[in-house]
Order: sequence, then structure tokens, then C-alpha cells
Amino acid sequence: MSGQMDHANLFDDARTRLVEVCQAIEIQGDARERLMQPSLSLQVSVPVRMDDGSLKVFPGWRIQYNTTLGPAKGGIRFHPDVSQEEVTTLSFWMAVKCAVVDLPYGGGKGGVKVDPKKLSKLELERLARGYIRAIADVMGPERDIPAPDVNTNATVMGWMADEFDHLARGKVPAAITGKPPELGGSLGRVAATGRGALHVLDLWAAREKRKPEETRVAVQGFGNAAYHFARLAYEQGYRIVAVSDSKGAIYSQDGLDPDAIKEQKERNRRLHDMVYCDDSVCVAEDVEKIDRDELLTLEVDVLALAALEDQIHEENVDEVRAGALLEIANGPVSSRADERLEERGIPVLPDVLANTGGVIVSYYEWVQNRSGERWSEEDINQRLAQRLERQSELVFKRAEREEISYRRAAYRQGIERIAHAIELRGNCQDSE
Repeated sequence: MSGQMDHANLFDDARTRLVEVCQAIEIQGDARERLMQPSLSLQVSVPVRMDDGSLKVFPGWRIQYNTTLGPAKGGIRFHPDVSQEEVTTLSFWMAVKCAVVDLPYGGGKGGVKVDPKKLSKLELERLARGYIRAIADVMGPERDIPAPDVNTNATVMGWMADEFDHLARGKVPAAITGKPPELGGSLGRVAATGRGALHVLDLWAAREKRKPEETRVAVQGFGNAAYHFARLAYEQGYRIVAVSDSKGAIYSQDGLDPDAIKEQKERNRRLHDMVYCDDSVCVAEDVEKIDRDELLTLEVDVLALAALEDQIHEENVDEVRAGALLEIANGPVSSRADERLEERGIPVLPDVLANTGGVIVSYYEWVQNRSGERWSEEDINQRLAQRLERQSELVFKRAEREEISYRRAAYRQGIERIAHAIELRGNCQDSE
């Protein structure tokens, strides 16, 4: 997609929203300056002994953006396009989103520049353990708590947690979240991001007096968050008319069954290679194969963006025909595209609110690990729903009261909380 910006400009684009917030609400100059740059940026090299005996060295990063409200919190991604600028931007968004939903965390993020699909399972484990050895001095339950992100999962977190235990010479389950339940992970964590996004969509739909069965949804992406969002939305009555992966997309006006798609995808690897109806499973009766970028232009009620950042940008924003956008991925809409959507009257349920389900349940995992308790999945899901309802209502009401977009309202809510905490810690001078 030619209109996408490179990572060098991604952080500058993200900070334009911070500048807008600082101009709109009363934030002291000192607090503003501290929010414009990350607190810590660590670059590391991760050597990995490959299965054939050769040695490869992969660059990695861990960024702590702002830790005024608590220890840094954020995922680790393994991806060939990872860069320091991308990880810095993601850590900034994490700082905002933790504050938006009132979690006692700052923003953190990590990444390794690697194509994990080219690694064997043993090579992937060596990479995961090597990354933890490289960043161990700046992490821990009171300082920085990693979690899964793109191309990492509970298994990878289990390896990382085990490595940190070896380094700490003891059991430190609260140092990493998103672990398997058998290693201290929380029930409900795997589906939390998708479940949280659906909660936010439900709350918005109720305000708009829109019923699920009357709502057509297209989902860009079919990773963990996208699958669980689509599955839960389908169970609730929403009509999932399109989904995509990195190679292509499928569309059915009558609706798709996400569980059937997952079963087929695990068997055939790609959406375009699927057999849409056979003796054992049927994704849908009438399925059309479409280009993955075409999904972004479908005339649907809700376009759920659950792939990577900067998917809607200046060059394709005017082709968007959805009634509303739901950001399940981090930063899928550029700031200029966001302004254009606002001009066109297309509401965006922003990532800093809509995709907080994962970090909220990571917080619950951290609390359980520190207290030695084990909560039921029903309890976890109830706590998640209650927190999102409370914080979403504050964002929605602020947007109405101040006549601004949901994103502006969410950013003001988050940045206001961080800035106020910075001021309360002292040593701030009134810029005036």
C-alpha cells in the first residue's frame, strides 16, 4: 500500500495527537516536555545458534515510554519490519491506553527484527530466551512487564518467564504476563483483546441503538485478536461478512463462520487456498475471494482493523465506505486519515480504548501473580466488562460534551491522567 509511511515518520505522526491534546487542555510545559520522548530506549543484539550450527544475530529493542503511573507494560513482537521507531511509537500508545482505562502502568514495548516463520521451534525458543537475557536488567514486576504481541504467544511467554526465573534464581511469575495458565497465566487472557474490542463495540452500538443482527462487520486480519473478536461477535449475532489475512480476503454477503474459517485456515494455511464447503465444515454457502486491500473499501456497517499499523492513510481513506471503524490493531489509522474520517462523519472507536482488553487482563494476571490468587475465567471476564464499561462511558460522554471525536476524547482522558501525575510528583514549573 503505497501511501503507508515508513517507521521513521511513524513516531512523529503519533506525537501530533499528543501535541493536539496539549493545546486543547491545560497541561504544564514541563509535563508536556517529558511526554514528548521515551524515558528509556534500549537496543540489543540477540545471538542465536541455528539448527545447522551457524550463528545469526538479530537486532532487538525494549522501550519504556513513561513510567509515572507505574511500571512499563507492553508486548514483544517478532517481525521482519520491526524498528526502533516502531517500537517507540507502540510504547507511546501503550502509555496512553493504560492511562485511558486507569491502569497503574506506564507504556512499554519490545521487538526483534526477525521473520519467525523461517525459524524452527527450537530456534524460536533460543531467540526468546536470548532476548530476555539481553533486557533482563531493565525488566521485572516493579519496572517493566513484557507480554505477547505480533508473532509471540503464550508458549513464547512461557519460555521467556522460565528464562527470567533462571536469571533471578527464583520464581518471579509477575515479571511476564500472557503466560500459559499452568505457569501462572490468567484464564481469559488469550481472548481478552478481541473480547474487549467487542465490549467497546457493544457499548457504542447500544448508544447508537444499533442491534447486532443488523450490523455487517468486515475484519481486516485473522490473527489471535481478530479471530476471537470475530468469533465472539458472530456468537452475539453480528454478521461477519469479510475477513482477510496477509495474502488475501474472503467475502460473503450472507455472513461467515469464524470457527469454520479457523479450522480451514489451520488445514490450508491461507484464506485463498480454502475449500469453503466440504463434508466436515462449511465457512459459508456463497464465498467470494477478494483482494485483501479491497476489504478496506467494502460497504459495511463496521470495519474492524486488526492487522498492523497505518492501514488507512491519506491515499486510501476516501475509499473507505464503512459506517464506523473499530481499531483492534495498534495505530491502524494515520493521523491525517483520521482527520479526513472525522470530516466525513465516520466515527472511529480508537485503539487506545478498543484494544485495551489484552493489557487489562494482563494487569489482572499481574495482580494474581503478586497475591498468589487464582481467579475464574467468569470473574476475569466480568471484571474486564466492568472496567471497559466505566472507562468507555467517560470517553463517550466527554466526546459528546466537548463535541470532539472519540479518539480526541480518549487521548485527553489518558494524557490528562499522566500529566496530572507528573505534576503531583513535583519539580514542575508553570510554563507561564
